[in-house]
Amino acid sequence: MTGQRGLAAVLDGLGVRRGGVLLVHASLRGSGLRDTEVVASLLDALGPEGTLVVPAFTPENSDTSRQYRTLTEGMTEEERAAFRESMLPFEPESTPCPSMGRLAERVRTFPGAVRSVHPQTSFAALGARAAELLGGHDPHCHLGEHSPLARLYESEAQVLLLRVGFEVCSAFHLAEYRLSPPVPMRTYRCVTERKGHWTAYRDIVLDDGDFAAVGAALPRGLLKERDAGGKPAVLFGLREAVDHALGTLTALRR
Repeated sequence: MTGQRGLAAVLDGLGVRRGGVLLVHASLRGSGLRDTEVVASLLDALGPEGTLVVPAFTPENSDTSRQYRTLTEGMTEEERAAFRESMLPFEPESTPCPSMGRLAERVRTFPGAVRSVHPQTSFAALGARAAELLGGHDPHCHLGEHSPLARLYESEAQVLLLRVGFEVCSAFHLAEYRLSPPVPMRTYRCVTERKGHWTAYRDIVLDDGDFAAVGAALPRGLLKERDAGGKPAVLFGLREAVDHALGTLTALRR
């Protein structure tokens, strides 16, 4: 894959649906591609009636996230308290999503982009259905029935893993919400509105630790794969993947 033209050929070979909805997880490191080129190629493949969606998660403003534990590891209680007081609130229009990579940040800041309002697990989107798919994201529901993922499921969206593995496939979280018996709940906390203003809410315990295994168990007939600069680009239907993941997660988590 060389440049924007090479990426366009990859997307065409995979079968990105023109006029469809596409959820993308990507790593551009080492690809030689600029984020602007990738956005342009994806929008061109989708066409004017299509919609591009990316995760714009913000674990950096939470004290119940893995990122927080990593950032504060080794700090004294006094240092941790000062760090916590300095944490910035989530603001949909301006809060960056650095842990999601360059493509997600480029989509978030692109003219006309729409972002859902969940303070931890927002999505950003461009295109004809962006506002429809991302509106009404319940701030107490990360990635379940009251999140954009459920609307992507209903819309028969496609998922593109561009140079990343199934371990980051956020669509599998929707299957977690559908497990029976239900997944246990926990309390999450994050900064909202202003510094020092903390919001707490209950939601399921999200666990992506077995998502690589869930992806490996997907029937190969559901997947289309191409080489993208020495790493795979994989395309599949979100609905079919979530339905299959539900069975796999049920077996894995007995």
